[in-house]
Amino acid sequence: MTQTPEPASTPASTPSPTPLHWKLVIDCANPQSQADFWAAALHYEVEDNNALIERLLELGALPREAAVEFHARLAFRDLVAVRHPDDPYDEESGTGLGRRLLFQRVPEAKTAKNRLHLDLHTAAGEREAEVGRLERLGASVLRRVTEPSGKWVVMSDPEGNEFCVH
Repeated sequence: MTQTPEPASTPASTPSPTPLHWKLVIDCANPQSQADFWAAALHYEVEDNNALIERLLELGALPREAAVEFHARLAFRDLVAVRHPDDPYDEESGTGLGRRLLFQRVPEAKTAKNRLHLDLHTAAGEREAEVGRLERLGASVLRRVTEPSGKWVVMSDPEGNEFCVH
């Protein structure tokens, strides 16, 4: 007979651990265009790192070629994040402290199916309208799925990353 281990118990006097802060990082060819697409798709905000970049440039801690102009402000050439508009952020750096997607430039192109993807959940009856909106932003429909567990649309963003609309 197999015995199930007892769950680890935490004494009442031991504080519970602080949840970890995280962000989802997505490899891409063009972080700025991906940030624009996903900010519009999710109704998120593109992070404004202008003040941080200016400070780093003044200190000589960042080479000028590591920054680009993006929406009339300085941005990191190889990294751009989007954040939920209601979440806190660090005003000095422009970095979000909550729900974020970070787009990071990589040299290689996407070659296989994503191992991780986003599921976007629409209001009841709004899936097709949302799919149309996302197509106008540059997404493509890959397939429509109907299964006993539900219906959804598999789409790809402008760089081919899959996501689902439920």
